[in-house]
Amino acid sequence: MLARSRLPNLLPRLCALRPSLAMSSATGTVTIHQPLNYRAGARVQPADGGQAEDVYEPATGVLDAVVFRWLRFASCSAGRVISKLLCSGEKEVDLAVQSAKAAFKIWSQMSGMERSRVLLEAARIIREQREEIATLETINNGKSIFEARVDIDISWQCLEYYAGLAGSLAGEHIQLPGGSFGYTRREPLGVCVGIGAWNYPFQIACWKSAPALACGNAMVFKPSPFTPISVVRLAEIFTEAGVPKGLFNVVQGGVATGQFLCHHPDVAKISFTGSVPTGIKIMEMAAKGIKPVTLELGGKSPLIIFSDCALENAVNGALMANFLTQGEVCCNGTRVFVERKILDVFTKEVVKRTQKIKIGDPLLEDTRMGALINRPHLDRVQGFIKQAKEQGAEVLCGGDLYVPDDPKLKNGYYMRPCVLGNCTDDMTCVKEEIFGPVMSILPFDTEEEVVERANNTKFGLAGGVFTRDIQKAHRVVAALKAGMCFINNYNVSPVELPFGGYKASGFGRENGRAAIEYYSQLKTVCVEMGDVESVF
Repeated sequence: MLARSRLPNLLPRLCALRPSLAMSSATGTVTIHQPLNYRAGARVQPADGGQAEDVYEPATGVLDAVVFRWLRFASCSAGRVISKLLCSGEKEVDLAVQSAKAAFKIWSQMSGMERSRVLLEAARIIREQREEIATLETINNGKSIFEARVDIDISWQCLEYYAGLAGSLAGEHIQLPGGSFGYTRREPLGVCVGIGAWNYPFQIACWKSAPALACGNAMVFKPSPFTPISVVRLAEIFTEAGVPKGLFNVVQGGVATGQFLCHHPDVAKISFTGSVPTGIKIMEMAAKGIKPVTLELGGKSPLIIFSDCALENAVNGALMANFLTQGEVCCNGTRVFVERKILDVFTKEVVKRTQKIKIGDPLLEDTRMGALINRPHLDRVQGFIKQAKEQGAEVLCGGDLYVPDDPKLKNGYYMRPCVLGNCTDDMTCVKEEIFGPVMSILPFDTEEEVVERANNTKFGLAGGVFTRDIQKAHRVVAALKAGMCFINNYNVSPVELPFGGYKASGFGRENGRAAIEYYSQLKTVCVEMGDVESVF
């Protein structure tokens, strides 16, 4: 979604990235004409299934926009439907898995250094096409182009990181008595399944595929049906970079497609990012086939602000912990515990800064909050705010629908970021994951009290602490029952660091060296140098 006045600036960049793009005077809707499935190195229509689902542009109702036809480019009058997604049936899923299985036989026999060079080339292509991919992500997801560029940067960095590890994957040698010895081999699992979420479509696909491919595996990836577009571009990039055709395949669809993947006998591992209820179902299906799973699920993370913090830094941290990607971030620190001594001054500053967040056209450079993913989700977030007020919370700012001044954006899924005061731990807005731009502020008096309250949740994905007392900071994060903790920052996730949760937020880790453990298996070999002594 772009205003016509911005087309001249974007056209040279896109044409430079993809020389085959050509201008057309055709009019219609923002449409992806080519298939969204990817198998054996090419875009394909699913062999079966075929149920059509609309793919929407969250930011807009009707406006001048850009059409991405993957091989063609046109200016047009666009509606919210940007593609028709055809869901993959059981036959298509099997074809994708068999294609990946064949590619795995080639890829798994390549050396780590050979795999490294291919991953580095994929990272280079992503870097080169950063603007194009970020624009696709923004059009399909609704987040600001400013954030989408960061997502794409993290994506190529992830590939570079695991390219660096691929050549160093090794087992160990163990000396045994009598000159005998043993050794271990770190081996790939086979065909892995990745199931992604709609808040970070391209980045999540890279977080899952990079360690999987570095370890020698193949992957079949199913993106969210809300955001199916950019992952197919990743599949094309892997092919361009030199992976065997079929090593990274994409199947589209909803619940049924996911079930076919999880039940497939040739799938060796499943990695899922999404909601707790869906994670439970995936775990149940995987258990029937004794398949290992990585689950990155929901959160309701605590952010603890002590009175000795650097106030401006803590306010910045609270905004980062709540309003990135329209608040649609699983590890957001939405329970903001503030020491009572600074409650008023902190709250006043947070409200002032929140009211200044620029909402609107996500493809404009100065926009910092775009549109939520779709109307049902927007209504759901609005329902949480309504319930919070009924339970006694006070809306300190925002929470209402936002209609941009530009009439062409009037049907987009926008709302003003919301700060709730007068919250208590038993309120639904404090206990349940809202997954929208809603911050709940809660006062506390002592360290012991706040740690106990922070841990009083079924979730355990993340947590944060702001204080100048570094001993206190380390003491508190050690007591938090959460997998990813931040001290004097928030939502900083370098690919070098493992990411994952405790309790109902899932298990397994993405990123860092830890992910290697979840995409490989260890074989032990025992070598006897003498004769076998029989007891029979």
